[in-house]
Amino acid sequence: MAFLFGRTRTRSTHELVRTTKDLMTKLIAEEKLVPKTEEELARNLTAMKVVLQGTPELEVSPDQVYQLCNLLVKEDLLRLLAENIHRLPFEARKDTQTIVSNVFRFKQPGDTSAEPIALQYVIANRPEIIIALCHGYDRRESAMPCGGILKEALKHDAVTALILYHEPSEDGKPIDLASIDTSQPSTGKGVFWKFFDWIDKSLFEVSTDAFDTFRQILIKHKPMVAKYIDTNFDMFFEKYNSILVRSESYVTKRQSIKLLGEILLDRQFYEIMTRYVESGENLKLIMWQLKDDRKMVQYEGFHVFKIFAANPNKSPEVRRLLIMNRQRLLDFLPNFLADRQDDDQFSDEKSYLIKQIKQLPASTGPAVSAVNA
Repeated sequence: MAFLFGRTRTRSTHELVRTTKDLMTKLIAEEKLVPKTEEELARNLTAMKVVLQGTPELEVSPDQVYQLCNLLVKEDLLRLLAENIHRLPFEARKDTQTIVSNVFRFKQPGDTSAEPIALQYVIANRPEIIIALCHGYDRRESAMPCGGILKEALKHDAVTALILYHEPSEDGKPIDLASIDTSQPSTGKGVFWKFFDWIDKSLFEVSTDAFDTFRQILIKHKPMVAKYIDTNFDMFFEKYNSILVRSESYVTKRQSIKLLGEILLDRQFYEIMTRYVESGENLKLIMWQLKDDRKMVQYEGFHVFKIFAANPNKSPEVRRLLIMNRQRLLDFLPNFLADRQDDDQFSDEKSYLIKQIKQLPASTGPAVSAVNA
């Protein structure tokens, strides 16, 4: 690839990368942290950051940026940094986030390719870097910087594909996007599925950042994600409902129900929506959210419930449940979130749903039998 070998490197940039790589190797090998190693490494990373983004007093040199990006890739320093960012001091972790993010977005003037050239190389030859960044959520120290890099990288659909279709391999070979059979269900062992536990079981700041990255994975490249969820529908929603919607964390529960509503109401997820709202179990789960003690959970739950209630093609199971609860809903909804009187859209939607529920039969007798027939 021309990117890797196309130009002469300045010695200063070469020395910066070489000594940083040596220091990283030394840091990994040391049984206990040596302040001198940390300090030298931090200085080098700060110097790299300056090369890539300059300072108020020092302009960026495009040639130096190119050379540094070239060397970071060629010397495999990006992988070392991604896999070991948790070992670095706090400020060095922040500098590493800046460095890798800049490398992932670097394009030469006039370059019209879909992905920046360094990111292209990583996707094709070092996809384990992307997987290592996801595993940054294994540790509090690395969660934020790795999450920041991932959010930059997830602007590109190939990075989303790497995360979605990742599977552990016995031979240790990295994923080859060109060989993926998207019709095959996931084993559930790939890195994408770990986000559920990172969101559910981590410290608050880690959980929040992991959810933000999870959301970016799901909404940035919708056609690809819709196909993936459709193929893995049962496993995806079993985890989504049981881990996220039923979460004991208020923030996770609220964000998850809100994201669910966004997905189901998006036209590009139409097939997903039709499958989800066929399920009586899904309807029961969402109806429970309407009775939650917290108003914002109730509010987000309402926006999912309305999809079930307003669906003109309700499944027999969903129709039966709504009829069974018809009177309870008619007693409950008029005063539901009554303090949102200034929200005209909400008031209109609530009135429409009440009208729809009133039109349901009063019992599960002949009407349901007719539907089943």
